[in-house]
Amino acid sequence: MTVLDDVVRRQLRVPTIPAVRDVAALLAEPADVVAVLFYGSNLRTGATEGVLDFYVLTAGPPERGIWPTVSYREFDLHGERLRAKIATMRLTTFARAAAARTLDTTIWTRFVQPSALVWVRDGANTETIVVAIGDAAKSAARFAAALGPERGTADDYWRALFRQTYAAELRVERKGREGQILGFDPKRYDALLPLAWTADGIAFSDMAGVLEPTLSAPRRSALLRAWRHRRRAGKPINVIRLVRAAFTFEGAARYGAWKVERHTGIPVPLTPWREKHPILAAPGVFWRVWRARTNERAKPA
Repeated sequence: MTVLDDVVRRQLRVPTIPAVRDVAALLAEPADVVAVLFYGSNLRTGATEGVLDFYVLTAGPPERGIWPTVSYREFDLHGERLRAKIATMRLTTFARAAAARTLDTTIWTRFVQPSALVWVRDGANTETIVVAIGDAAKSAARFAAALGPERGTADDYWRALFRQTYAAELRVERKGREGQILGFDPKRYDALLPLAWTADGIAFSDMAGVLEPTLSAPRRSALLRAWRHRRRAGKPINVIRLVRAAFTFEGAARYGAWKVERHTGIPVPLTPWREKHPILAAPGVFWRVWRARTNERAKPA
């Protein structure tokens, strides 16, 4: 085990609120679930507002086609309604993706950011996840070394990386989103980059916080070539995921109705037909929102 692994293990133990742990325990009820990770803005804030983000890792059969599968569920716990978005995939697939052994970039970019291991079946699975999250940090740091400046602060390298990954993944992010991520806990990212470089065998100099990684010309070329492959594949992979989710997203109608009301203030009654056919129901929902907004604007001041 490396120093990086020790840091990852400690960070995965970050305290979470009882509501998150209780939802995780419910998500862990299927026999093939081996671990539940919690991540996202609610981990940082400790709030339950909005949607709680979980990754459920399983020992199930190999995925057929694109992964992960995504679902939305609601739970009435602790006197409130908790909403959760759940991504599910095999632990072995998660570990491969975290180590950048696939063209997908979403796993290692997401899990170089903070996450909490809120439920795990046993110690062996804990260690597998520690290694996988450490691999995510090494994958991200490796590409940051190639995509970032010749020399700069850790923040410079992380910003360069996140800008590139956002562009590759077809994500709609506000300009400066990387600053929000890094700004929440800048000391964490400052410490993580040199740890990940060391664990990955990348030498570097550190002059009062100004870092300069040492990459041989062949290795830099190989990393840039690997990144070009991922950049070209990123948008098609995300399009396929979006199309797949449109037909397989369990709870899509409930999630969509909640999102519409949250962002517009206009309630969308969830009829059995809308729940069964969320895609076919979408035009009617959009019409309802447009009509309600039009009527509101037409009211005399």
